[in-house]
Amino acid sequence: MSNTEFRAPDFIRTIVAEETASGKWGGRVVTRFPPEPNGYLHIGHAKSICLNFGLAAEFGGKCNLRFDDTNPTKEEIEYVEAIKADIRWLGFDWGETTFYASDYFERLYQWAIQLIQAGKAYVDDLSADEIREYRGTLMEPGRDSPHRNRAVADNLDLFARMRAGEFADGTRTLRAKIDMASPNLNLRDPVMYRIRKASHHRTGDQWCIYPMYDLAHGQSDSIEKVTHSLCTMEYEDHRPLYDWFLDALGIYHPRQIEFARLNLSHTVVSKRKLLQLVTEGIVAGWDDPRMPTLSGMRRRGYPPEAIRDFAERVGVGKTQNLIELALLEHCVREDLNRRAPRVMAVLRPLKVVIENYPEGTVEELDAVNNPEDAAMGTRKVQFSRELWIDQDDFREDPPKKYFRLSPGAEVRLRYAYIVKCTGVVHNDRGEVVDVRCTYDPATRCGSADRKVKGTIHWVSARHALPAEVRLYDTLFLSPKPDEDENWKAHVNPNSLERLATCCVEPALAGAAPGTRYQFERTGYFCVDPDSSPGHLVFNRTVSLRDTWGKIEKAEQG
Repeated sequence: MSNTEFRAPDFIRTIVAEETASGKWGGRVVTRFPPEPNGYLHIGHAKSICLNFGLAAEFGGKCNLRFDDTNPTKEEIEYVEAIKADIRWLGFDWGETTFYASDYFERLYQWAIQLIQAGKAYVDDLSADEIREYRGTLMEPGRDSPHRNRAVADNLDLFARMRAGEFADGTRTLRAKIDMASPNLNLRDPVMYRIRKASHHRTGDQWCIYPMYDLAHGQSDSIEKVTHSLCTMEYEDHRPLYDWFLDALGIYHPRQIEFARLNLSHTVVSKRKLLQLVTEGIVAGWDDPRMPTLSGMRRRGYPPEAIRDFAERVGVGKTQNLIELALLEHCVREDLNRRAPRVMAVLRPLKVVIENYPEGTVEELDAVNNPEDAAMGTRKVQFSRELWIDQDDFREDPPKKYFRLSPGAEVRLRYAYIVKCTGVVHNDRGEVVDVRCTYDPATRCGSADRKVKGTIHWVSARHALPAEVRLYDTLFLSPKPDEDENWKAHVNPNSLERLATCCVEPALAGAAPGTRYQFERTGYFCVDPDSSPGHLVFNRTVSLRDTWGKIEKAEQG
């Protein structure tokens, strides 16, 4: 199925096309991606990145990267640099200028003064709890603050003293004067500024009052002459406030459009929850391959092309829905199937001794690097008397329809010969430690040989490289962990299995971190940064089993 068959109706592109054709924005298209530098980007952000940067490219415009750095207590340079790296890795470029809301602090402050002078903002002495109490509910209107009708001169004086650091955190705020009876709670005199005596990662101690997102958002869009400010659906109720601030100030007014956020099964994407997973040691860090962060997916071996493909297939709509993780994995498999070289690796080794193969002899056999791409050519694999095979490829007492190796049975060794099991060797516990076989020299791969039902992979014991393999499963057992207040109870205790005694082809010596391979008959794997000379570490990116592909086939009848 092609990518376009997956795409949902894209109402945003329709709007942009119509407005561009009408000349509404003078032929310009300017979007923005405004991450908060308080955590690492995740798969949900990828959808927004692809939409904002993709839309701008499609219409010959530009997309600004603007950090919404208005909360110094939670923001760090580490997050800023990680966000930049993730966007570049995903394949997008924002040009020579990186924007920051903190660049506009003085301008935002002056606009706040303008609203005070117009009688549209006031300094409030209520505490945060009291503001919530006075706000009312969806069923009851709010109540005016006792300080709502302060004189303009008093508000200007108090606001200047707030900036000067005269008051403690939480003792005063600047609020917009809108409508405490509005059915939209966001219009019930929202807070514009709060006191926060914390050092900012860019402005240091220059400021001790910081604008709220609803104030900084629209005004930053206006300064940058954004045409289409694309937000997820939770900001739909904030749009009237976005419009109110811009209209009250009488400044350039972009258009805010909302779309459904990306909800992925067996995943949480709340930054607060992701931070908990990190700080509580449930995962090894923001780039743990089990995390839905872009850095985690990169370390796991997800190609950026597959993530972009996934975002396109999910499409852009207004209806919130849950996307199956299987679709993302399907996109990853499709990409890696085309581009990842094949190699042989044995995860749980069992020794095979070919008793009639000459001792000391080594053959070099031709192996195909990728049957999907003939240009990738072939490689040499070493074949010798002693081999490693996977334990799952041998059964001393096989079930019915078991076409792998068992006493008296024959199998094809991939790229090599047909072998027949003639016996086994047990240890003191009765476990099979050696499988004894004979081979048929006339059946070398590529010759006019007879057929057998089973083919298994192997690695020459004499030439094998030791490796550690990390097998990852979903981090959560439940497809919707967010639905339970006790969401951490759904963490999968078996989400990571470490295999320390694996064997891989010698061709993988020196494989660089991030290099992706298909381990034949096993899955797709990526070299982990923990690798070092003499110690290869692989992360399983995704198994070969394509659940989404099977769903597709069933739906097509």
